[in-house]
Amino acid sequence: MILPIVAYGDPVLKAEAEDIEQGHAGLAELVENMWETMYEADGVGLAAPQVGLSVRLFVCDGSPFAEGEGGDPGCKDFKRVMINPVIFDPSEEQTSMEEGCLSIPGIREGVERPETISVEYYNEKWELVEERLSGVAARIVQHENDHLDGVLITDHITPIKRRLLHGKLRDIGLGKVPADYRMKFSKRKR
Repeated sequence: MILPIVAYGDPVLKAEAEDIEQGHAGLAELVENMWETMYEADGVGLAAPQVGLSVRLFVCDGSPFAEGEGGDPGCKDFKRVMINPVIFDPSEEQTSMEEGCLSIPGIREGVERPETISVEYYNEKWELVEERLSGVAARIVQHENDHLDGVLITDHITPIKRRLLHGKLRDIGLGKVPADYRMKFSKRKR
Protein backbone atom coordinates (compact mmCIF):
# COMPACT_ATOMS: atom_id res chain seq x y z
CA MET A 1 0.00 0.00 0.00
CA ILE A 2 1.34 3.41 -0.92
CA LEU A 3 1.54 5.63 2.15
CA PRO A 4 1.42 9.44 2.20
CA ILE A 5 4.82 11.06 2.67
CA VAL A 6 4.92 13.52 5.55
CA ALA A 7 5.82 17.06 4.47
CA TYR A 8 8.30 19.49 5.96
CA GLY A 9 6.91 21.11 9.09
CA ASP A 10 5.45 17.96 10.65
CA PRO A 11 6.92 17.42 14.15
CA VAL A 12 7.59 13.70 13.44
CA LEU A 13 10.39 14.78 11.07
CA LYS A 14 12.23 16.61 13.88
CA ALA A 15 11.86 13.92 16.57
CA GLU A 16 14.47 11.32 17.43
CA ALA A 17 13.01 7.94 16.44
CA GLU A 18 12.71 4.98 18.81
CA ASP A 19 14.48 1.64 18.37
CA ILE A 20 12.41 -1.21 16.96
CA GLU A 21 12.16 -4.43 18.96
CA GLN A 22 12.41 -7.81 17.28
CA GLY A 23 8.89 -9.09 16.65
CA HIS A 24 7.54 -5.55 16.08
CA ALA A 25 3.91 -5.98 15.02
CA GLY A 26 3.34 -5.36 11.30
CA LEU A 27 7.03 -4.82 10.50
CA ALA A 28 7.06 -6.90 7.30
CA GLU A 29 3.97 -5.10 6.02
CA LEU A 30 5.47 -1.70 6.92
CA VAL A 31 8.68 -2.51 5.04
CA GLU A 32 6.70 -3.63 1.97
CA ASN A 33 4.57 -0.45 2.11
CA MET A 34 7.70 1.69 2.41
CA TRP A 35 9.24 0.06 -0.68
CA GLU A 36 6.03 0.71 -2.65
CA THR A 37 5.85 4.30 -1.41
CA MET A 38 9.51 5.03 -2.18
CA TYR A 39 9.34 3.61 -5.71
CA GLU A 40 6.05 5.40 -6.44
CA ALA A 41 7.72 8.70 -5.46
CA ASP A 42 10.89 7.93 -7.50
CA GLY A 43 13.02 8.04 -4.36
CA VAL A 44 16.20 6.15 -3.51
CA GLY A 45 15.53 6.10 0.22
CA LEU A 46 12.65 6.44 2.64
CA ALA A 47 12.77 6.57 6.43
CA ALA A 48 9.87 5.57 8.70
CA PRO A 49 9.44 9.14 10.08
CA GLN A 50 8.69 10.23 6.51
CA VAL A 51 5.57 8.06 6.61
CA GLY A 52 4.66 9.31 10.09
CA LEU A 53 6.24 6.58 12.23
CA SER A 54 8.95 7.57 14.69
CA VAL A 55 10.87 4.29 14.57
CA ARG A 56 14.47 3.58 13.52
CA LEU A 57 13.91 2.01 10.11
CA PHE A 58 14.63 2.97 6.53
CA VAL A 59 14.74 1.38 3.10
CA CYS A 60 17.10 2.40 0.31
CA ASP A 61 17.91 1.40 -3.25
CA GLY A 62 20.84 3.22 -4.82
CA SER A 63 20.72 1.35 -8.15
CA PRO A 64 19.60 4.46 -10.15
CA PHE A 65 22.97 6.03 -9.26
CA ALA A 66 24.86 3.08 -10.79
CA GLU A 67 23.40 3.67 -14.25
CA GLY A 68 24.84 5.67 -17.11
CA GLU A 69 28.20 7.25 -17.72
CA GLY A 70 29.82 8.41 -14.52
CA GLY A 71 27.54 6.20 -12.42
CA ASP A 72 28.68 4.92 -9.02
CA PRO A 73 29.40 1.16 -9.32
CA GLY A 74 29.07 0.85 -5.52
CA CYS A 75 25.33 1.44 -5.97
CA LYS A 76 24.76 -1.38 -8.49
CA ASP A 77 23.30 -3.86 -6.01
CA PHE A 78 22.81 -1.47 -3.12
CA LYS A 79 19.29 -2.27 -1.90
CA ARG A 80 18.86 -2.45 1.88
CA VAL A 81 16.41 -2.50 4.75
CA MET A 82 18.14 -1.01 7.79
CA ILE A 83 16.63 -1.45 11.25
CA ASN A 84 18.18 0.35 14.25
CA PRO A 85 21.23 1.47 12.22
CA VAL A 86 24.33 2.87 13.91
CA ILE A 87 26.85 4.80 11.84
CA PHE A 88 30.45 4.84 13.04
CA ASP A 89 34.04 5.42 11.90
CA PRO A 90 33.33 8.20 9.36
CA SER A 91 36.24 9.11 7.10
CA GLU A 92 37.93 12.47 7.50
CA GLU A 93 37.50 12.98 3.76
CA GLN A 94 34.31 14.90 3.05
CA THR A 95 32.45 15.30 -0.22
CA SER A 96 29.63 17.61 -1.21
CA MET A 97 26.70 16.62 -3.37
CA GLU A 98 23.30 18.09 -4.09
CA GLU A 99 20.58 16.21 -2.18
CA GLY A 100 16.82 16.27 -2.35
CA CYS A 101 14.24 14.89 0.06
CA LEU A 102 10.80 13.42 -0.58
CA SER A 103 9.49 15.35 2.45
CA ILE A 104 10.78 18.65 0.99
CA PRO A 105 9.73 18.52 -2.69
CA GLY A 106 11.30 20.99 -5.08
CA ILE A 107 14.30 21.82 -2.91
CA ARG A 108 17.79 20.49 -3.57
CA GLU A 109 20.81 21.62 -1.58
CA GLY A 110 24.50 20.83 -1.45
CA VAL A 111 25.30 18.76 1.64
CA GLU A 112 28.80 17.90 2.81
CA ARG A 113 29.20 14.44 4.32
CA PRO A 114 31.96 11.92 5.08
CA GLU A 115 32.92 10.02 1.92
CA THR A 116 33.10 6.67 3.74
CA ILE A 117 31.28 5.30 6.80
CA SER A 118 30.72 2.04 8.61
CA VAL A 119 27.19 1.06 9.57
CA GLU A 120 25.77 -1.69 11.74
CA TYR A 121 22.09 -2.59 11.47
CA TYR A 122 19.56 -5.39 11.47
CA ASN A 123 18.16 -6.41 8.11
CA GLU A 124 14.56 -7.50 7.52
CA LYS A 125 15.45 -11.05 8.68
CA TRP A 126 16.83 -9.65 11.98
CA GLU A 127 20.36 -10.59 11.02
CA LEU A 128 23.01 -8.23 12.38
CA VAL A 129 24.97 -6.72 9.48
CA GLU A 130 28.06 -4.53 9.51
CA GLU A 131 29.42 -2.98 6.34
CA ARG A 132 31.73 -0.23 5.13
CA LEU A 133 30.20 2.06 2.51
CA SER A 134 31.65 4.76 0.27
CA GLY A 135 30.40 7.25 -2.28
CA VAL A 136 26.72 7.60 -3.02
CA ALA A 137 25.73 4.49 -1.02
CA ALA A 138 27.32 6.05 2.09
CA ARG A 139 25.56 9.34 1.35
CA ILE A 140 22.14 7.69 1.01
CA VAL A 141 22.59 5.88 4.34
CA GLN A 142 23.70 9.09 6.08
CA HIS A 143 20.74 11.03 4.64
CA GLU A 144 18.20 8.41 5.72
CA ASN A 145 19.84 7.93 9.11
CA ASP A 146 19.59 11.71 9.63
CA HIS A 147 15.80 11.31 9.40
CA LEU A 148 15.93 8.88 12.33
CA ASP A 149 17.72 11.57 14.37
CA GLY A 150 15.29 14.35 13.40
CA VAL A 151 17.76 15.99 11.00
CA LEU A 152 16.78 17.26 7.53
CA ILE A 153 18.88 18.54 4.62
CA THR A 154 17.83 22.07 5.65
CA ASP A 155 19.74 21.53 8.91
CA HIS A 156 22.96 21.10 6.89
CA ILE A 157 22.81 24.47 5.14
CA THR A 158 23.85 27.89 6.40
CA PRO A 159 21.37 30.05 8.35
CA ILE A 160 21.46 32.61 5.52
CA LYS A 161 20.54 29.96 2.92
CA ARG A 162 17.77 28.69 5.23
CA ARG A 163 16.37 32.23 5.47
CA LEU A 164 16.40 32.51 1.69
CA LEU A 165 14.38 29.27 1.51
CA HIS A 166 11.95 30.30 4.28
CA GLY A 167 9.06 31.13 1.95
CA LYS A 168 9.40 27.90 -0.04
CA LEU A 169 9.66 25.83 3.16
CA ARG A 170 6.59 27.58 4.61
CA ASP A 171 4.65 26.84 1.42
CA ILE A 172 5.66 23.15 1.56
CA GLY A 173 4.38 22.92 5.14
CA LEU A 174 1.11 24.53 4.08
CA GLY A 175 0.67 22.13 1.17
CA LYS A 176 1.25 24.78 -1.49
CA VAL A 177 3.65 22.65 -3.46
CA PRO A 178 3.28 20.39 -6.48
CA ALA A 179 4.28 16.80 -5.85
CA ASP A 180 3.92 13.78 -8.11
CA TYR A 181 3.19 11.55 -5.13
CA ARG A 182 0.80 11.40 -2.20
CA MET A 183 1.74 13.70 0.69
CA LYS A 184 0.47 14.57 4.15
CA PHE A 185 0.64 18.21 5.22
CA SER A 186 0.30 18.90 8.94
CA LYS A 187 -0.12 22.66 8.60
CA ARG A 188 -2.55 22.71 5.68
CA LYS A 189 -5.42 25.09 6.32
CA ARG A 190 -8.71 23.27 6.17
